[in-house]
Amino acid sequence: MTIGENCEIHPTVVIGDGVTVGDRVSIGPYAVLTGPLDIGDDCWIGAHATLGAPPEWIGKTHPRTWTEVSPHRGVVIGAGTVIREMSAVQQGAERPTTIGRGGFVMNHTSVEHDVRIGEDCVLSPSSTLGGHVTLGDGVNLGMSAVVHQRRVIGARAMVGMGSVVAKDIPPFATVFGNPAALRGANRVGMSRSGIADRDIEAVENLFASGRLEADAELPPSLADAFAWWRELAVKPLVS
Repeated sequence: MTIGENCEIHPTVVIGDGVTVGDRVSIGPYAVLTGPLDIGDDCWIGAHATLGAPPEWIGKTHPRTWTEVSPHRGVVIGAGTVIREMSAVQQGAERPTTIGRGGFVMNHTSVEHDVRIGEDCVLSPSSTLGGHVTLGDGVNLGMSAVVHQRRVIGARAMVGMGSVVAKDIPPFATVFGNPAALRGANRVGMSRSGIADRDIEAVENLFASGRLEADAELPPSLADAFAWWRELAVKPLVS
């Protein structure tokens, strides 16, 4: 293991081999960290958090001890991320499980194997991401939201509390319900991120039209986010 400078690590924390902790990281009581695991600078890990357990995938190896390096693809936690108490982040089986810089993962959240989370995402209490889920930057999941495996949620989308996400959510969308349905643009999230009112209106008009094809007219400043989503989306939610 490698521990950076000026860290605050409670004596009850279990840290296995293959774990790298950056500078100024705080880790609370009874957290369990299993390698391969890379935690960036200035992160805060809550009590009883479990980072780096093997994938919940039948047939995948479960190491016998809590110190040996897991034979999987590891976990990468970006700098400045907060992972609150009782949350779990699993090893990737086919790609590293990744949480981007500045993430805020609230209590009792489950991040399954092979998940990729962009920067500045918020996962509210008891939200669950199935295996291979991909989130763009700035996504906000409400309390107890559930995202089906392999789903893709575009940048700065808002998923309401208690929602069940079974299809791929476009960027800048607001969705909620079971199953989650498109309710319009995430005006609040877009405005907070500095997106101009005229571009917000354009996205609202796009969603109202039901056209998310590649030739749909989009503000140039937002086109890249939609192109990224279209490339990954398999089951797009369009209405």
